[in-house]
Amino acid sequence: MEKRKYGLFTGIAMITGIVIGSGIFFKSDNILLWTNGDVKAGVIIFAIAAIAIIFGSLSISQLASLTDKPGGIITYAEEFCGIPVSCAFGWFQSFLYLPSITAVVAWVVGIYTCILFNIPGTLESQVLIGTIFILILYTFNVLSAKLGGYIQNGATIIKLIPLFVIAFAGLVFGNPGESLTYSKASVGTISLLSAIPPIAFSFDGWSISTSICHEIKNSKKNLPKALIISPILILVIYVLYFVGISSLVGPEQIMSMGDAHVDYAANLIWGKMGAKIILVFVIISVLGTVNGLALASIRLPYAMGIRNMIPASKIFSKENHKLGNMPVNSAILALIFSLIMMAAHYVTQKFSLLYNSDISEISIVTNYIGYVVLYIAVIRLARNGKVKGLWNGYIFPILAILGAIIILFGGIQNPMFIYYFIFCVCFITIAIIYAVKNKEKIS
Repeated sequence: MEKRKYGLFTGIAMITGIVIGSGIFFKSDNILLWTNGDVKAGVIIFAIAAIAIIFGSLSISQLASLTDKPGGIITYAEEFCGIPVSCAFGWFQSFLYLPSITAVVAWVVGIYTCILFNIPGTLESQVLIGTIFILILYTFNVLSAKLGGYIQNGATIIKLIPLFVIAFAGLVFGNPGESLTYSKASVGTISLLSAIPPIAFSFDGWSISTSICHEIKNSKKNLPKALIISPILILVIYVLYFVGISSLVGPEQIMSMGDAHVDYAANLIWGKMGAKIILVFVIISVLGTVNGLALASIRLPYAMGIRNMIPASKIFSKENHKLGNMPVNSAILALIFSLIMMAAHYVTQKFSLLYNSDISEISIVTNYIGYVVLYIAVIRLARNGKVKGLWNGYIFPILAILGAIIILFGGIQNPMFIYYFIFCVCFITIAIIYAVKNKEKIS
């Protein structure tokens, strides 16, 4: 039997490490732009969007408690929804969803690295630096699963430092009363809905940790605990940080400065040298997110390979015994798609195809639509007596479905959503056709 590598703390660190440390740093300005600088509206949208992650986590945790087979979401879809649905989830998450998030977050590393070292912040420089870090972190995780876990735990602790420092400074030395009452103009319903996708990005990643469920010690108990504890902790930290930095810098300044507002806030607290230190923490924080994504994504093609859900399954299901049974071919495939998505992200940013947005936000919205299938499965299992309790079997998944619908309504405000969504549907359809044609081979 495969040795379990990760404990409960790493499970929690996986979720908080992926979720915290990227979106909250570079999406605060996007949120304020959509709410016209209304911090209160931003906090409300945070709470509304949190419905999707908190109740989604509570629902998925019911499925996690019923199995500890490798694959996470793919396994849950296979066992509780059927092979075609599982194959659709696997293809989408492996080749579109995770690579798009990895590319965007790595690009953010490039943004803050340019600021730290006073490198001209051209899109080309940012993308190149992000690509280099993707290559480095994938290499680390392939060479040692334990090293990847240590990086994740360390980055999770480090990334909380700038969040708490800025939140504390803003709430104590800033003007929280003024920022909470500030509003550039009235906020329309469309703007509020448009603020949901960047917040969904800030919250996203909670389900990715399920891809290493088979490597977590006592996963049937520890993974559900991690899925419940982490989202609530994240919501509290996010609201404190969002209000804190808005109070310290001011909504108007944040909107005008864009992603550079974090460096500006650090300068206000500790001066130029202190800001450099904070920026290092921020970079490590965002790198922790990229590492968590790599830690999860390298195992998904492997999980599909052992089920014969992708072409050349034998190649991607191979484990390298010299590297602790690491699925190296699976990791290489995941890396290739992350690099492809980095190229796609470069094109969309270069030609301003997505206003105040990026390719990952639409992937995230589409992914939440898929989660609805799993939430319905929880309700069905409750009817069969396999999920116990009114809250666990009915109320949690219903609220999770509501949260997914809210995120969908936010996503469709993006004019490019329909085109990318159609592309995703076509891609998923191909996956389902493949699953049906190879039904006898898939196990």
